[in-house]
Formats: sequence, structure tokens, C-alpha cells
Amino acid sequence: MQCDRLWKNARLATLEGEGLGLVEGGLIAAREGRIVYAGSAAGAPSFEAAEAVDCEGRWITPGLVDCHTHIVYGGNRAHEFELRLAGASYEEIARAGGGIVSTMRATRQASEEDLVRSALPRVDALLREGVTTLEIKSGYGLDLAAEEKSLRAARRIGELRPVAVTTTFLGAHALPPEANGDKDAYIAKVCDEMLPAVARAGLADAVDGFCEGIAFTPEQIGRVFEVAKAHGLRVKLHAEQLSNLGGAKLAARYGALSADHLEHVDEAGVEALAQAGTVAVLLPGAFYFVRESHKPPVELLRRHGVKLAIASDSNPGTSPLTSLLLAMNMAATLFRLTVDECLAGVTREAARALGRLDTVGTLEPGKWCDLAIWDIERPAELVYRMGFNPLHVRVWRGR
Repeated sequence: MQCDRLWKNARLATLEGEGLGLVEGGLIAAREGRIVYAGSAAGAPSFEAAEAVDCEGRWITPGLVDCHTHIVYGGNRAHEFELRLAGASYEEIARAGGGIVSTMRATRQASEEDLVRSALPRVDALLREGVTTLEIKSGYGLDLAAEEKSLRAARRIGELRPVAVTTTFLGAHALPPEANGDKDAYIAKVCDEMLPAVARAGLADAVDGFCEGIAFTPEQIGRVFEVAKAHGLRVKLHAEQLSNLGGAKLAARYGALSADHLEHVDEAGVEALAQAGTVAVLLPGAFYFVRESHKPPVELLRRHGVKLAIASDSNPGTSPLTSLLLAMNMAATLFRLTVDECLAGVTREAARALGRLDTVGTLEPGKWCDLAIWDIERPAELVYRMGFNPLHVRVWRGR
């Protein structure tokens, strides 16, 4: 059988099925950027390849998937970090005009080129750790021009770097100052003007919202989701991060791809997520950075069979994190996830959270040949270490 490239003498974590799908003496074959075989070399057909790579016993996993980032933005919020260290809460900073609104001002002032230029080093840090698929949200523009500019910048990232970028419209992220406190009027603008324009321009793959006391109610987010549905866009939701407003149940009702954060979700919300097949995306970087103490109910999520993903939540205010490896360690140490759950959470389940499991997230024939090849003795090392990157080489679309 003809193929473009073989990776032989490898150990595989295919992530196929429910576990890690471990294969000793593994082989991967790719043709035209897609996997044609991934499994035991002993059971493989005979391949003729233009190039064969001897992995010398290294481990291969699917390329990592960061399924929740806000990595395109203007400025930074280091000053607010100082305020939090002095005792100010996230809510207090937000209500005083900081938080998302301060990043909004910097993002509106930045050009599209500025946004791309400042985001690339953060993206590159993720790519150096084996990330091959990346979600990027808008939500720091909060008007049509700046939201479209942010989404165009996010699309540009996927043109300038070998990474698959999924873009998410997050117009319902915060209330801009010009709304004068009228959340309903702003949501009407999101629904009637911003979201339809973004959809017509083909700038978004999904729609997100922030359902929280400092942001928007379930009823307001529901209006946004109705418009998203009318435009054929899947939805995601920031839910139950600081309180329980029933966001998880709202996400489930609209068949959301994921509900993210979930520190304060209750059993009714977890049951709804399970029934809808909505992925729970845990964001330990934000939990750590804002010094939260209320952990997401991991055991409850497990008991109801909710799929668990992990993401960096890379953003300037609450998770300035550009390491998915460190996010895995945090998920294990802070939330007590297992090694298997962490590795599945940044591959198979993260792909599921983006609606991309048909093309990425596992090592299976027909999927894109996105690989991370590691200098490790066992997969647990990817979760165990802090501040150490054992990536040997990253492969995107077979290259």
C-alpha cells in the first residue's frame, strides 16, 4: 500500500475508544495529510512510503487540542493582577471598570495586525507543546467592528501558523460602557446586528456566552442561542463559574458542544449535561489564577458519565496561561483528575468539545495526521512534570 510517510518503532496512545488505546511496537502511516493506519506494526499491511521515520521507541499521541482560549486581545492586565494580590476580587475589579472592559478598550484601539502580532507568541508557546488544533474566541471587542476584527485576526493565525483554528463569537461576554447598564438593549444588538453579520461573513464556527451575575442571565443568553441556532451555528457556554444560575441546564437545552468552568454546577445541571452529551470543559488555570476555592464537582460529573475536557482558557485577566501541559498538571493536582482523564481531556474530549472529533483528537484512519511525538518513558510524564516540555516533534497534517 502506498503512503507518503511512515512513523515506525513507536509506542502509541491512540485515544481510540474510552481509554488511552496504548499500543507497543506501533506504526502510523499517512497519505495526503490523513492517517491511513495507526496500530501495531505486526498487524499492519505492507506499506511503500516516500519517507520512513524511526521514532526510536518514543511515544506518539494525537496532536493536542486547546478547546477554550481567548488568545487574541489587546494589552494585558498585569496591573489588575497586582490589585488582586492586594485583596481586590475579580467582581470588584470588573465593577470598577476593569476586567473584560479594560481589555475591550485595548482591543478596540489595536489594529488587526496588532492583534495578530501580539497573539502569535502566545500561540507559538502552545504549538511548541504539541497543540495542533486551537479554539479562539472573540469577546473583547463588544461592538461589531471590533468583534469582526478579532475574528479575522483569529482566522489569520490559522493562515500564518500550521494549526487548525476554530473561531467562536463571544459577543455576549460583558457589557460595554456605551450600553449604560442596559443589558437587554445590548443583547438585542448582539442578536439583531452583531451575530447575523458575523454569520454572514463566515467568521465564526460557534457562538458562546458568559452566563453569570456580572455578565448575562440565562434568559438573555437564551435569546443569543436562538439566533445562533437560526444561523446554523453550534453553541458553547461559560457556565457556573462564580455562581449557579442554571447555565449548565441552559447549555444542555440548546445541545451545546460544551459548558465550561462549572465550579458551581449542581446535580440537576450535571444530569442535563449528561443527557445532552455536552462536554464539561474544566479550566484549572482560571481556578488557580483567581484563587478560587470551590472546585468543580468532578466525581459528580464522572458518576453521570459527562465527558471531561481540559483547556488553557488563555486570556489576559483570569488565566494568562499558554501551556496545555501545565493545565493538565493543574487538573490533576487541583481537581484530582487521573492521568487518563487528563490526556483524553486535551485530545479526544477537547476535540469533541469543538465538534471536531470526526477529524482530530484520536489516532484513527481517516482523521488528519496531527501528531505529538514525545521523549518520555510513560504517558504519565506529560501530566506529572511542571515547566518541562518533552515534545520531540510536532506533526500537523502529516508534515
